[in-house]
Amino acid sequence: MTWWREAVVYQIYPRSFCDTNGDGIGDLNGVRSKLAYLKDLGVDALWLSPIFPSPMRDFGYDVSDYTGIDPVFGTLSDFDDLVREAHERGIRVLLDWVANHTSSDHPWFVDSRSSTTSAHRDWYVWRDARPDGSLPNNWVRAWSEEAAWTWDETTGQYYLHCFLPSQPDLNWANVDVRSAMHETLRFWLDRGVDGFRMDVIHLLGKEIERDDPEELRVLSHTPLNDVAVTHDYLREIRSVLAAYEGDRVAVGEVYLLDPERVATYYGDNDELHLSFNFASLFTPWRANAWRDIIEKTESALGAVNAWPTWVLSNHDNARVATRLGGDLQRVRAALVLLLTLRGTPFLYAGDELGMEDAQIAPERVVDPGGRDGCRSPIPWTVSADHGWPGEPWLPFASRGDVMSVESQDSDESSMLNFTRRLLALRRGHVALVSGELVDLRVEGDVLSFDRVSDDSRLRVMVNFKDAPAMSARKSGRVLLTSASGSADGQLNANEVVVLELSK
Repeated sequence: MTWWREAVVYQIYPRSFCDTNGDGIGDLNGVRSKLAYLKDLGVDALWLSPIFPSPMRDFGYDVSDYTGIDPVFGTLSDFDDLVREAHERGIRVLLDWVANHTSSDHPWFVDSRSSTTSAHRDWYVWRDARPDGSLPNNWVRAWSEEAAWTWDETTGQYYLHCFLPSQPDLNWANVDVRSAMHETLRFWLDRGVDGFRMDVIHLLGKEIERDDPEELRVLSHTPLNDVAVTHDYLREIRSVLAAYEGDRVAVGEVYLLDPERVATYYGDNDELHLSFNFASLFTPWRANAWRDIIEKTESALGAVNAWPTWVLSNHDNARVATRLGGDLQRVRAALVLLLTLRGTPFLYAGDELGMEDAQIAPERVVDPGGRDGCRSPIPWTVSADHGWPGEPWLPFASRGDVMSVESQDSDESSMLNFTRRLLALRRGHVALVSGELVDLRVEGDVLSFDRVSDDSRLRVMVNFKDAPAMSARKSGRVLLTSASGSADGQLNANEVVVLELSK
């Protein structure tokens, strides 16, 4: 198997990971300083949220230079050192590539809006008003009910921005844009990057003349965009990565929430290698609901021979511990699901600690999408500053001392050490890494499935109920459990267990 099918990918939001220079913002040297921690945790690859130069109106998802490092994070030399030292430990490095839009500060857009005849005019999506004076279409931008179009007085046209007005959309129909963006990939691939998480990659192709249905305009345009030409662009991107040795990977943020639609973005093994399956972020904590999303994902991706992904938290959504009401037994069960389902799991930094979202006072809110809570800093120590030499850019979540790495490291019963054992279990069993998923079923409130390889069969059982599962029994050798079992082998409330069965 290729490495990205076997890997556990650990997402780092660099601003909130580890600060080494006292400015309150995490940096690349902070990531370097924690590589031993990450190796001990047992992850195989790091995905760094954007670190390119940016005015930070959307905290790096508004790129002003695709081939540099923002000074707040460090230098290109720091990045090269990080990649080298990560590789020395057997850890891959993925970058967050923002392909749909740039910052309005990017030199391309500065030139584009200077004149209708500028060299970069057609690098962005410009349109006249409709004959009746209305907007070019009815699309709504993200995080508001406002239009996805802004009038530019200088040139007398509207430009498209599916996100902030300071994030104008690139015109991927222009071959020069595609060529330039391919070069940005090569810049980082030449520096040893192992692949990319590709931001809202399904947005690249657009049908500007098509209005969104009125009944769906409560949504932004982003989850509604699904255009055939995007697949052509993805095949071109895939060919750029294919020219490099080492199985460089393209992981797509395809925010469509339907596994069947997401599956099309794998193409015929010639588009994305992996695509996020975000449905798991919105699946209720019920056995039937999880069975249904597993079945739908396995069916949709199996039909095109594509490899699934699973995720519980990220920088855009409430942490799994918050969604589960802070119940750490449920969080442990969710982590077992994440790391034992068939596919590539993505673990968000801090979830190994059971972190919840921080409560952000109105005067501390900085994110245009209201996502500050899930981006709070990682507490490394039990001390008042939690190992951050300067006041962090966002406040810590509650109980930072208890949730800290230092506090949990020496506690064998902690979430951190449970996660370490779980990752070690996954590494030690081929069935959990690459085996088939069979016998998916729900009995009462207990979800179970088997992972099967040539020489082993493992069973995962999850009790979704806040009471013992009277009819579910643990039959087999217990490899991992989130709670001490009852005398007769029944599952306790919210218990999850991994069993080794005779084959």
